[in-house]
Parts: sequence; C-alpha cells; structure tokens
Amino acid sequence: MNSFIRRYKSIYAALLKLGIPIIIGQLGIIIVGFADNIMVGHHSADELAAASFVNNLFLLSLMFGMGFSLGLTPLIGALTARNQFDEVGRSLRHSLWANFAVALFLMAVMWVVYGNIESLGQPEELLPLIKPYYLIQWSGLIFVMLFNAFKQFADGITDTRTSMYVLLAGNLLNIAGNYFLIFGKGGFPEWGLLGAGLSTLFSRIMVLLFFMAIFFFSSRYRCYKAGFLSRKVYDGNMSVLIKNGLPIAFQMGMETGAFSLSVIMMGWFGAAALAAHQVVTTFATIGFMLYYGIGAAITIEISRVKGEGRCKDIKPVGDAGFHLIGVMLLCCAVLIFMLRNYIGGWFTDSDEVCRIVVLLIIPTIVYQLGDGLQIAYSGALRGVGDMKPMAVIAFISYFLVCLPCGYLFGVICNGGPVGIWWGFPLGLTTAGVLFYLRFCRVVKKLIR
Repeated sequence: MNSFIRRYKSIYAALLKLGIPIIIGQLGIIIVGFADNIMVGHHSADELAAASFVNNLFLLSLMFGMGFSLGLTPLIGALTARNQFDEVGRSLRHSLWANFAVALFLMAVMWVVYGNIESLGQPEELLPLIKPYYLIQWSGLIFVMLFNAFKQFADGITDTRTSMYVLLAGNLLNIAGNYFLIFGKGGFPEWGLLGAGLSTLFSRIMVLLFFMAIFFFSSRYRCYKAGFLSRKVYDGNMSVLIKNGLPIAFQMGMETGAFSLSVIMMGWFGAAALAAHQVVTTFATIGFMLYYGIGAAITIEISRVKGEGRCKDIKPVGDAGFHLIGVMLLCCAVLIFMLRNYIGGWFTDSDEVCRIVVLLIIPTIVYQLGDGLQIAYSGALRGVGDMKPMAVIAFISYFLVCLPCGYLFGVICNGGPVGIWWGFPLGLTTAGVLFYLRFCRVVKKLIR
C-alpha cells in the first residue's frame, strides 16, 4: 500500500492542484442549480416541471457547446509546455470565432425545436410557462459559448483559479437575482420562473464581461495578448480546434442527449414525473461536477506530459485521476443514499414528486461508477488528442444502449419513471469501459 501511494503521490498532488479550483467553480454552479430549483419549486410545482423540461433540452446544447470548447484545452496545454505564447494567444482568438459560429448553429437548432415544442407531448398546462422561459435560455447561448473559450484557455495554461473566481462571482449574482425576481423582493415584480431565467441570463453576460476585462486589462495574461491581437488570421489552429472539438462535442452531446431525450419520456408520465426528474438530476449533478473537475485536470496534465515528450507517464496520470474520482463517487453514493428520503422535500411540497424522487435514487446510485469511469478516461483521451473514436463510443453507449433500455424498461415493460432511469447505469458503464480500453490502446502505441 505504501509503495502504491508513493508511486502516485506526486500525480495526485498535481491533479488536485489543477482540479480543486475547477471543482470549486463547478460546486458554485451546483449551488446555483440548487437555488434555482428550490426557489422555483417552492414558488410553484408546475414551474419546477416546466424548468425541468426546458433545462434538460438546453442541457444538450450547453454540453455540446462545452464539449466543442474542450478541444482548445489540450492544444493550449501542449503549446504552453513548449512556451509558444504567441500561438496560445492566436489559438484563443480562433477559439472565440469557432465558438461564436457553434453558438449560432445551436441557436438555429433550438429555434427549430421551439417551433415544434407543442408536438413533444408535454402537459398542456405547462406550455405557457415553458415558452417564455425557453426563449430566455435560448438568448443566453452565445454568451455561454464565448465564456467557454476564455475558460478553456485559462484551464489550458493551468490557471484554473481565475475561472473559479469568475464563476463564483457569476453564481452570487444569479442567486441574488433569483431572490429578487422569483419572489418579487426589494420592489421587483414577482416573475417566478421567468425571473429565474432573467437572472441566469444576466449572470451569463456578466461572467463573460468579467473574463474579458481580466484578459485585456490585467498583467497576468500580457504574454498572450500579442498573439491574440496579431493580424495573422490562419495558422492551422482553426482546423485543429474543429478537428479536436467536434468529436468531444458529439460525445458530450450524445451523453446529455440521453438525459434530455429521457425527459421527454418522463413527460409522458405527467408533471410530477418531470419535476422528480429535475430534482434527482439536479442533486446527482453534484457527482458529475466533482468528477468533471478531476477529469479536466487529467486532460490538462496529460496534454502537458505529452507536450514534454514523457509518454510513459501518461497512463499513470489517467489511472491516478480515476483513483481520485473513485473516492469521490463512493462518497457521493453514500451521501445520496443517506439523504434519499429528504431530497424531494428540499425542492417541492408535492408528496407525489417526493415519492417518485425516492424511487429514482437507486439507479442514480448505481450509475455513479459508470459516470466516474467515463469522465476519467474521456478526459484522458482528450489529453492524448485521441478524439474521433469518442463520438463513436458515445453513440453506441447512449443511443444504442442507454435510451433503448430506458424505453424498454420504462415504457414497454411498464416500469414508469424508474424504468427509464435504469437505462443510465447501463449506458454510462458501457461508455466508461470502452473509453478505458481505447485509452490503454492509445498509450501502448505512444510508448512504442
């Protein structure tokens, strides 16, 4: 045991140094999600159900966009390891243009969805709440994508603390806005779910402005500004960003798509099932965000190690990252189990919603292992630059395993909401195992 710890000790320290600021920033997002859903749920159970439907639809776009922006991190990490600071600045500029284009694409897709929203089989009484909230979320996509470019740039140069501080500031703004606009405090109108949407939009605009101000007016990023402001338009980085970003975008988009399309099936069982889905998803996001922080650290550290030519050190970094995630997922599983009878009551006063929440907890606990496994080794694959197979693995895991199994268990076998949720452990575990096997194969080739 002592030799095992000595072997990985320095790697654990490096990953935690990079990952903890990311985790803190992600925990801030979780707190905002909790605040959003608790405030909206106690204002109205129907508003919580409407928020569940819209947020899950937009989660697909947001994760696709975040996945695309992640293609910048290994590129920046490798350039930083070689002290190519002008190239780093140019890569950020190219990433902003690429993320802007992807944002316009996502907005076009979500506009088409909005035009057909009445055909998705959701409860009629929720549509007057769904439509205005949907439009507010739609208008914020472009700000999210531009912020993602700045965040991945900062993470790639190992400055994960700046992203943490900016996210925490935006989260405080969001929570304050929720308090005033949902319940009509301080002389503001009581807008309920609409107020929650406006608060989120305002915070998204502000975090982008915060990051822009830090980049352009602080001395911290001075060495990258010359490359960013240079007139050189194309040096191959744009094609690399697209080549790296699209497979990750499809991988994360398909994973999120499994949850987003499942919410449509949940809507077939009524507003209470939708609200319960939102409650459990929000709480289970604690695990995902914690694991993601270490997964991002794995990507950064492996890209740096590879950039320095130390290929034999790549696999220990990936394995050490999964060790850390394993401890986290065990803690999350125990926490979720212990709080299973209380979670629903934090978000809503509806007894029916609380009853369904308790039923969904077991599949939620089971899928933690698969979630941690796929986050660790998808992060490792991003670090070594092996992105293309990730989209294929995601398609198999989420569209050929997760969704069909959820439909089979939930709809055909009359398992209801719980049956739908049993598709998630199967899909996530399949993805995790396939990512791990692919990572081992790639590392062997690099060492040769």
